[in-house]
Amino acid sequence: MSPHAHDVFAKIEERAEEIAALGPVNEQLGRLDDQAAKILRDVGVIKMLQPAAYGGYESHPREWAEATMAVAAQDGATGWICGIVGVHPWEMAFADPRVQEEVWGEDHEVWVGSPYAPMGVLKPVGDGSGYEFSGRWQFSSGTDHCDWLFLGALMGDEKGVPLLDPPQLIHVLLPRSDYTIVEDSWDVVGLKGTGSKDIIVDKAFIPAYRTITYTSLVDGSAWRDRGLTNPTYQMPFSAIFPLGITSAVIGMAEGALAHHLAYQKGRVQITGRKVKDDPYVMYAVADAAAEIHASRVTLLDGVSRMYDAVAAGKEYEFGERSLSRRNQVSAAWRAVRAVDEIVARSGGNGMRMDHPLQRFWRDVHMGLTHAIHVPGLVYHASSLSMIDVPAPGYMTPMI
Repeated sequence: MSPHAHDVFAKIEERAEEIAALGPVNEQLGRLDDQAAKILRDVGVIKMLQPAAYGGYESHPREWAEATMAVAAQDGATGWICGIVGVHPWEMAFADPRVQEEVWGEDHEVWVGSPYAPMGVLKPVGDGSGYEFSGRWQFSSGTDHCDWLFLGALMGDEKGVPLLDPPQLIHVLLPRSDYTIVEDSWDVVGLKGTGSKDIIVDKAFIPAYRTITYTSLVDGSAWRDRGLTNPTYQMPFSAIFPLGITSAVIGMAEGALAHHLAYQKGRVQITGRKVKDDPYVMYAVADAAAEIHASRVTLLDGVSRMYDAVAAGKEYEFGERSLSRRNQVSAAWRAVRAVDEIVARSGGNGMRMDHPLQRFWRDVHMGLTHAIHVPGLVYHASSLSMIDVPAPGYMTPMI
């Protein structure tokens, strides 16, 4: 473990009780509490993938994933922010130096949010200097604490009509002054504390240097163009972006298991029998714990293997990326199914609103609904790869 990562983990452990105590506060606010955000800034999780030139740690992706799990085990919403907001400094490493300086030149602690869904259109302006940009996006996690956003876009023509043959996906960087956060737009059953609100952009001017093509992130030209030598930045986008999200879900599952075990220690069933003496419940708990652990190992092993291969000069083709994504998606589903098993054996009191277990249960299910956890196309593409059949184009964007 690197010295920076060791320091981050020590700080997470030191602030763990405080992170956990703020979980209900985050949920009530519908966003991360200011103190919860301050703790994340203090412990440094968000800076783990940030370039060293701007105060970042350039950590191994596995270290960032484990740190995200550790925070999510205390509070799902706070861990989710580690996994979502924490990935954006990685992409910022590929951004034009001018926008890097705009974002971090005066303050290395500035957070960059998202989302990446292409819900806006870039309309080229006449002189070629940039674009007019408009759109509306959902799910901007942690947006109240971010000063810049990455927003997904489609390239359009001079009339603002998206070019769809083929579509050109672009990531656009905007400062807080160029977009509006829609309050009261995050009313959900789980991960309430993430404050994943809607964003509106209305005819903002985007200089051309504040854009990154999605293609460059997928084919590796982004890191080559910037001359980046750290293997962390040579990892495929389809490995790094889902990593933080799935790490948060697995961390929440570990948190749910911890609360379940603490509750079961002294629990007595309605029959008067202590739960610890019920072999059926104890078997189910052990099985669920093994599944959550397997999810963790699968995810971390995958990113470690990929990092080592990339460091050795290997480039991952589509088929290999699809297998990596399959395992990542599978890990999330396995962990959430395990949480369902332990919740079903927690009794009615485990579902009382003052019991943290029910919040973790809701949060893991909300996390599983993220687009990167939808198994259909990923599983299909990975199966085709295993039998040496090329996947059709519509299966490729998330891989």
